[in-house]
Amino acid sequence: MAYGDTVDPKSRVFSVILVGFFTFALGLVLAKSLDIDAVKQLVRKLDVVQIEEPPPPEEPPPPPPPNDVPPPPTRVEVITPTIAPPISTNVVAPAPPAPPPPVVIPPVVAPPAPPPRDDSRPARPRGNETSWVTTDDYPPSAIREEAQGVTSARLQVSAEGRVTGCEVTGSSGNSALDQAACRNLQRRARFEPALDRAGNPTSSVYTKRVRWVLPDR
Repeated sequence: MAYGDTVDPKSRVFSVILVGFFTFALGLVLAKSLDIDAVKQLVRKLDVVQIEEPPPPEEPPPPPPPNDVPPPPTRVEVITPTIAPPISTNVVAPAPPAPPPPVVIPPVVAPPAPPPRDDSRPARPRGNETSWVTTDDYPPSAIREEAQGVTSARLQVSAEGRVTGCEVTGSSGNSALDQAACRNLQRRARFEPALDRAGNPTSSVYTKRVRWVLPDR
């Protein structure tokens, strides 16, 4: 029967601990045998050595401004205090300007219509008027009375230019002379008839004066 196959694990652990204890004890003995002064000097050197901590990392520089444009310089404005003049209480406000006069637009007036055509005219004598009454027509009674003067007569002229009536408007002072004037004018006077506005012949009135002068004897 083999004993090696039945070794207890607890006894194996115990053996390991025991070996470690003897190794530690042996180390202490060796340390005591060494030079104690050398160990002390080594410890002093180790105490003198200062362990320097590494410096902290440098902070990265701030990023440059966009487009590398330098900031504008600071502008300092110097404000000079002003002293307001004293306010006068007697200042009269100016009167507001007068409004402009209203613009008057004249009404548009249509031009007057042209006057209608007027072709009218009075009666016109034909021939020599002095031949209508002459000294040969002097009444004998007026010659005997040596009557003289001017007879004014108004003649009615027809549309044919003939005298249709005679009226004495101014007497010569002798009835024989006045009658002789109208009688001879109705018999001898001839006219171009008067015309109306349309240019048509029309009746009219014509005034005639006859001067009576005694014939030479």
